[in-house]
Amino acid sequence: MTQERLWQLLDPSWADPRLLSALLCGSAAATMLLKWLSQRQIQQKMEEARRTRDRGLERMEKAASRFKKENPGVQTEHILSLPMVELVEKLKEGSLSLESVLYSYIGKALEVTQEVNCVIDFIHGCEDQLQKVKQQKEKGLLYGIPVSIKDHINCKGHVSSGGMVKFLGQVMEEDSVIVQVLKSQGAIPFVKTNSPQTMINYDCSNLIFGQTLNPLNHKKSPGGSSGGEGALIGGGGSILGIGSDIAGSIRLPSSFCGLCGLKPTGERISKLGVVSAVVGMKSVIGMLGPMARDVDSLALCMKALLCKEMFRLDPTVPPIPFDDEVYSSSKPLRIGYYEGDGYFMPSPSMRRAVQQTRKLLQDAGHTLVPFAPPKIDYVVDELFTRGLFSDGAAHLVDCFKGDIVDPNLKSQFNTYRLPVLVKKILAVILKPIYPRIARDLNALCGVG
Repeated sequence: MTQERLWQLLDPSWADPRLLSALLCGSAAATMLLKWLSQRQIQQKMEEARRTRDRGLERMEKAASRFKKENPGVQTEHILSLPMVELVEKLKEGSLSLESVLYSYIGKALEVTQEVNCVIDFIHGCEDQLQKVKQQKEKGLLYGIPVSIKDHINCKGHVSSGGMVKFLGQVMEEDSVIVQVLKSQGAIPFVKTNSPQTMINYDCSNLIFGQTLNPLNHKKSPGGSSGGEGALIGGGGSILGIGSDIAGSIRLPSSFCGLCGLKPTGERISKLGVVSAVVGMKSVIGMLGPMARDVDSLALCMKALLCKEMFRLDPTVPPIPFDDEVYSSSKPLRIGYYEGDGYFMPSPSMRRAVQQTRKLLQDAGHTLVPFAPPKIDYVVDELFTRGLFSDGAAHLVDCFKGDIVDPNLKSQFNTYRLPVLVKKILAVILKPIYPRIARDLNALCGVG
């Protein structure tokens, strides 16, 4: 009876199957059109970003060619071969000019990115910064050193995309704190480098700028998420870079590309002025840090960053300067080590690297003590994974709205967006066969 009364209230023409079919077809067509327009808008944003990148590379090529033509006697290969500590000394004493170093690295960065696709933006203000450095009364610890910057770290006049379309078009009005401090210490930021979409990935690929390759083997990944930095420095196109790390994003690219990298203690370096796909997370702290060819370069960079300027610009950073006395000390140390943590299976090469390092340290007079990390399953599953995805990855999934998921991320993304109930059911089913995957799925359900 209720259905009959409802139909009586409605216009009889609504009952016509042809009209209903036309309405359904029209709705489907409108939905498809809106989706196509959205996809087209995304494609246009990506194409514009690529054109901006290409214009930047053209400016790099013109700048390097102009300098080379005007200064034919510059020993570029010699400059590029110098360790950073020695390079700073030569720049300060004047035996090398700032111009010769900057343009040598601009030319080499261009050469490397043509091979492995690692530079996504030329920081055109670097030439003005060079003139400002020359006018500084005090020569900073990084005087005249060209520095490459990971894409999501803000540089005035440039976009910080993090490999995501949602951030394209947002030109930054000021430098991040870390870039300001680098400049105050005489450094010259000159390029920005590629990162994977969302930066929660151990590869280095996004649909805007494409795949970055490993400079040592083009069939391999440079690692992620600071893969652009790893590829550029590993290929010789930069002597010092700034990356970021929450779960290995500095350490993996450094390892993959034959470099040294440091993830400092949480809150040791200011993160003001950094774009991120995941915000508000406190249980697992990401950090900015240096990447270079040797440990002495990392130490010099940290010494430069941990200065009064950093503490003034960001009062949340503990005002603790670099302890040079501890770093320079030759006092024997007591060092703990392990060849396997009991959770992740190390490859033979990893185990061999630990063994060789242990022997070198012992030969240098240090005491090496083997140990097993306590409660490793609890630490990884409950504290780390569940801390990283405490909301069940809801915010991370939401970040993909208005974007296209990179193929390298699809399986990861599809797992993130599974309903909590489905994740729990799969965890129960997989527990007897793949207990680790089951634990990961449980952790991805979030806190609650």
